[in-house]
Amino acid sequence: MHLLIIDDSDDDAVLIVRQLIKAGLQVSHVRADTPSGVAEELARRAPDMVICDYNMPVFRAEEALDQVREHDADIPFVLVSGQVGEEAAAAMMRAGVRDFVLKDRLARLAPAVQRELHEAAERRQRRRAEAALRESEERFRLIAEHAQDVIFRYRLAPDPAMEYLSPAIEEITGRRPDEFYADPELIFRTVDTEDRATLEASWRSHEPGTLIIHVRHQAGRATWVEQRASSICDDAGRVVAVEGILRDITERTRLEQQLRQAERLDSLGRLAGGIAHDFNNILAIISGYADILGEELAEHPCRPDVQAIEQAAARGSGLTRQLLIFSRLEPSRPETLDLNTVAADMQRLLARTLGEDIELTTMLAPDLPPITMDRSKLEQVLMNAVMNSRAAMPSGGRLAIATGVEPGGDFVGLSITDTGVGMAPEVAARAFEPFFTTKGRGKGTGLGLATAYGVVTDVGGTITLESQPGQGTTVRVRLPVSSEAPAVPVAAGSRVSSDGAGRRILVVEDEDGVRDIVCRILTKAGFEVHAAGDPQEALKLVLDRDLQVDALLSDVIMPGMSGTQLAVELRRSRPDLPVLFMSGYTSGPAPGGQELPPDAPLLHKPFQNDQLLQAMSQLLDRSRDA
Repeated sequence: MHLLIIDDSDDDAVLIVRQLIKAGLQVSHVRADTPSGVAEELARRAPDMVICDYNMPVFRAEEALDQVREHDADIPFVLVSGQVGEEAAAAMMRAGVRDFVLKDRLARLAPAVQRELHEAAERRQRRRAEAALRESEERFRLIAEHAQDVIFRYRLAPDPAMEYLSPAIEEITGRRPDEFYADPELIFRTVDTEDRATLEASWRSHEPGTLIIHVRHQAGRATWVEQRASSICDDAGRVVAVEGILRDITERTRLEQQLRQAERLDSLGRLAGGIAHDFNNILAIISGYADILGEELAEHPCRPDVQAIEQAAARGSGLTRQLLIFSRLEPSRPETLDLNTVAADMQRLLARTLGEDIELTTMLAPDLPPITMDRSKLEQVLMNAVMNSRAAMPSGGRLAIATGVEPGGDFVGLSITDTGVGMAPEVAARAFEPFFTTKGRGKGTGLGLATAYGVVTDVGGTITLESQPGQGTTVRVRLPVSSEAPAVPVAAGSRVSSDGAGRRILVVEDEDGVRDIVCRILTKAGFEVHAAGDPQEALKLVLDRDLQVDALLSDVIMPGMSGTQLAVELRRSRPDLPVLFMSGYTSGPAPGGQELPPDAPLLHKPFQNDQLLQAMSQLLDRSRDA
């Protein structure tokens, strides 16, 4: 050990060292007898122990003790003196002197030194442990205070109490940790009623584990929270506390819901694509025969009934297209429209959909300029807004649909106003977000207004919402005015003239009913029709039997070979063969990877008889002119 001896006598210092060496200690030492000398030696090398004389002429022991303790309070300080009063010795011991040895009894010095060295080592070790504990506690405090997860410890026995709760709880519940300390039951009251018993049972369980609960903020918003916890048991194995973390997983849950919704939409899209072709084939048969029947019964009292069948078939086709458009499997087909006509046509359907407890009125401004967009998408915007209004009026109410010209004349307006429950500002602000819904679990997808927003903005329009709790909601749609005039529908009873005399048409369609009605329409118009139930049969007619035809009318999607592939094969020997395709559903490449040829128009099923004849006539006329 290294000693600092504070003594004005060099001989006394030598005696002290000899006494310690005699006791078996290995000692190095320095001596100082002035404040500056002590400071210099302390700075040069920290001693393991200080032995100080009490009676020095120019340096008091009290001053030396203060100087050493200021440098390092853990260095043992022992007084060695010829004599000292009891009162002074007691004062020095209270001030920090570890022991007092008389110079004429130096035999006590070595044991005192050894004891003090051992105790000093213990003090240093204890101080290091305490410092490490303080540092660890400070790190935990910083982590807990800045962690986004809530860190908690809840005592169950003997009396329930929240022992620790990190500040992150305020973000989730709107309440400070001290509120939970003051009220042990508060943590359970912040949880939704349906989850409360589950949480309490979890905390009293030996394995609380992972749990997802719904927590309500003081301001009213809900948060999905995931608990990860473990139990604390006493010696008897009874659960006395639970500790762990509570994590806000609202965003993760929202993303998972979006993924599930996307998967459901993908499945819906595949289903829609699978049924659209067959469904529209059926509608094509209904529409075709109804059209023929209507022509035969032009003056018959049943004529309105036939027209109702035609309208129902057209509506069924529109619904199928809406399903495909919603699933993003069908491209838009923009057309120039009269907004009033669409609203009036939809009114009859909406009146039946809304129910008798909703009073539906329309206020259509006269002489509206036309707009250009996909009619099915416009109908979808109107239907989605109306269905939201219906949900906001569970006990009935009034719904008004109005149209008008916006100031400036560049836009036409459509408004849907209800007398429903209305929305709070924070809800209205998120109304157009995808997958946002207030209808509860399993009662809504949150896609209605989001889809409407996408449809309207795609055509350069805007859609906004005005609402107040208890005062209803108004959805306002602005659509740009078109420079084109809306198409004039063919008047009932008027026919498109088509003289097919001498024109041979090859009809290829795998659906018997569709093939029959198409052949009947063309034959009645004077065409010479040759029919095939599949592309292979058509190839045999043309290639093996050398059938000469003026045009090919083919379905697109058929088993074994697509209509586009059939057209490619026939055009190998007849490059200028006019081709007209018909399909209940097509979007992008057809089966086999063939795109529709650019010179081959597509007729969508179901179609009116006149549409078929007009498309065929235009095709043949264009071919003849070429």
